Amino acid sequence: MSAAAAARSTATHRMLHGPVLGTLLRLATPNVVGLFAATVMIGFDGYIVGRLGPQALAGVAVVLPLAMLMLQMSAGAFGGSTTAVVARALGADDAALAGRLARHALLVGLAASLPFTVLATGPWLYALMGARDDALEQASRYATVLFAGAAAVWTASVLGGVARGAGDMLAASLTQIGTTVMHLMLCPLLVFGLGPLAPLGVAGAAASTVACNAVSALALLAWLSRGSGPLRLLRGPWQWQRAAFRRVLALALPSAANPLLSNTSIALTTAYAGSYGTAVVAAYGIAARLEYILVPIAFGMGSALTAMVATNLGARQAARAKHATWAGAVLVLGVTGAIGVVAALWPQAWMVMFTSDSVVHSAGVSYLRIVGGCYGFFGLGLALFFASQGAGRLRWPLAASSLRLGVVALGGWLAVHATGGPPQALYAVVALSLCTLGLTLAAAIHAADWDGGERS
Repeated sequence: MSAAAAARSTATHRMLHGPVLGTLLRLATPNVVGLFAATVMIGFDGYIVGRLGPQALAGVAVVLPLAMLMLQMSAGAFGGSTTAVVARALGADDAALAGRLARHALLVGLAASLPFTVLATGPWLYALMGARDDALEQASRYATVLFAGAAAVWTASVLGGVARGAGDMLAASLTQIGTTVMHLMLCPLLVFGLGPLAPLGVAGAAASTVACNAVSALALLAWLSRGSGPLRLLRGPWQWQRAAFRRVLALALPSAANPLLSNTSIALTTAYAGSYGTAVVAAYGIAARLEYILVPIAFGMGSALTAMVATNLGARQAARAKHATWAGAVLVLGVTGAIGVVAALWPQAWMVMFTSDSVVHSAGVSYLRIVGGCYGFFGLGLALFFASQGAGRLRWPLAASSLRLGVVALGGWLAVHATGGPPQALYAVVALSLCTLGLTLAAAIHAADWDGGERS
């Protein structure tokens, strides 16, 4: 082993020299577990708030899209970009640069949280989204607390990205699990009160989210600053360097565009489904929930791919980076594709868990029979996006997401308005858009030359 390799951490060395598939699985497993814990947290919020009544539930539901966008941008876009730049520096055996980039990423994350704090706390936004009277008041109370504490959520996400970049997937996962456990205990106390503790209602659920993320951020900061760690985050100089900011932003900004494109595709599909009536909208909402189960699988493997690809490219091992990319992508394609095939063959098993309405049930069954078989391409596209993030090359992932949006926009218009086709025509457009996403990105990465250095 070379002196440079000996100086690297065990986790980084494993990413550079360990068995590719075994290393990916070892890295991804804690991520998947941690992300499922985060999913439990989101579902638990809905259960607790639902006990306050329909107005509270409606108010929080109006805020949820912006809250999910913040989570996707902080964890997937900025957190993933942080993983990539830190891992690439450690792969090049430059721990000082890795620490410097991590500190600048923290500052970028704090700055990125400000638009949510400034713009997403006002009731005017939720009035535009359709909230009225009591529901608008509940939305405003929840959003004011949640987005006032946006910095805690962003800091926890960026620090999780730092830990993954250092190959410490377990630390990132344990903080997500810890956040969930704390929230399960604290949220009911703040929402309903106990003894001298006054009930805060929906604001209590938001306060619990902020507080638990703040505790997790402090725990991660302490762990990453320990003397035996590869980064010693708090021990390095904190002076601002324009080059470090540029390096972080060059990857973080285009990464942030991806969730915007994806959420626009979903919003357009929902709008087109509304042309067929409330039952079809409800069916789409229920059936498409299955896709949220695929995201932790793809993100868990994808964040491992980001770290492994970036580390190997930092060490100038482009062939191994490509090998890891295809190993992870094929694994995600297989798992998400199998789930989709099961959903297509037995869609009733999913729909019956959410509705007994025969019209909604029938529409949802039809959706899963058409779209379910293409879920593997959705997973493939997500996995390859994270690999591209690790490679610092996001032009094709953004192009693929834009093509997906274009298929939904044009195809949906043709299916719904130009031809007046049945809902099944819209479902076919959704299936085509998922195939377009996965296959376009797969072809682009197959043809890409990753020996030429980092690009955005």
